Amino acid sequence: MHWSRFAEEQPDLAALGQQRLGQQRLGGPGVVLVGTVRADGTARISPVEPLFWEGDLWFSMLWGSRKAADLRRDQRVLVHSIVVSREGDLGEYKLRGRAITEDDSDAQARYAAVVEDQVGWTPVPGRFHLFWIDIADVAFIRYDAATGDQFVTRWPQGIEYVRRATSATSLGKAEPHSDLLKSP
Repeated sequence: MHWSRFAEEQPDLAALGQQRLGQQRLGGPGVVLVGTVRADGTARISPVEPLFWEGDLWFSMLWGSRKAADLRRDQRVLVHSIVVSREGDLGEYKLRGRAITEDDSDAQARYAAVVEDQVGWTPVPGRFHLFWIDIADVAFIRYDAATGDQFVTRWPQGIEYVRRATSATSLGKAEPHSDLLKSP
């Protein structure tokens, strides 16, 4: 699913995703972690700078990088927001889907122009790998530092719940909770 369609269906969850995945930090672009599958079947985690552009979530990667080779061989991808504190109060935004290769030279040139304008460096069309993310699943998990409670939102499953802390390292059963999802 294209990001724009996801945003139409779930505007609050999508807005949170744009904030957590693409927000500007310290004067530079946001960074996310991307999980790919290596040729030997093991996992690879890599930092990537995302860009929300033309209704999709995009990633460019260095020409010939191992993470790009992973995605060209196996499109499955996990995108995970950076966790910035041990309390987890900002939450973890996780997106699963497929990374779709974009080799069109016109699209790469337009992307490079936007990156130069917004980020300040100039990718050379044809000398980087470009992907847009076809979204299959989104999860947002956050913790209340004061109570230890865990709040979970899952899409397209359409479920939200809270698990109350029962100790510093344990959570109780899921209880219904509504926060981000828009009902169909």
